[in-house]
Amino acid sequence: MPLPRTPLLTPRLLLRPYEPADAAVFFSLLHQNRARLHVSFPDRLENVPTAAEAPAALAAFAADWHSGRFYVFGIWLRETGAYLGDICLMPQTSEQAEIGYYLAQEAEGQGYAREALAAVCEFGFERGQARRLLIRCFADNVRGRGVALSAGFRLETPPVRFAWFRNVYTPGHIHRFVRERGNERGSE
Repeated sequence: MPLPRTPLLTPRLLLRPYEPADAAVFFSLLHQNRARLHVSFPDRLENVPTAAEAPAALAAFAADWHSGRFYVFGIWLRETGAYLGDICLMPQTSEQAEIGYYLAQEAEGQGYAREALAAVCEFGFERGQARRLLIRCFADNVRGRGVALSAGFRLETPPVRFAWFRNVYTPGHIHRFVRERGNERGSE
């Protein structure tokens, strides 16, 4: 059963499913951040190489949401309406889901990822009925590790050397962070 396409509000952010009118800002952020996103989000960049593909990508997100396969939220700053990036919840089993997110470079370091992650964790546990949430990030991603730990995730395994995505040409060490229902935010 798909979840309702309800926006999530935080003190500073609006997280909502994409709408067709978001195609231009969605593509612009990807295009402007292509060099820094290519290792962690190669599939997203491959699916949206030009502005012409952005509407189809957003339509696919809507179809995935409707099927319950994938829940993608765009992240907007409530005060100005500026588009900052996106965050998604990907159910993997009946009890586990993975979270992935990225921000525009100029939005990093301001606590937006932590705020968006807290909202999506609540969404995953409460509405998505997950018992366990997972985040993967490269071991050298200090900021990403800090965001996961501050949201109550714990390191599950030591770094593993493998190609995380099929398009990664130089495999790196990956950390897996997990948070289980009832693990209080920031308890790690």
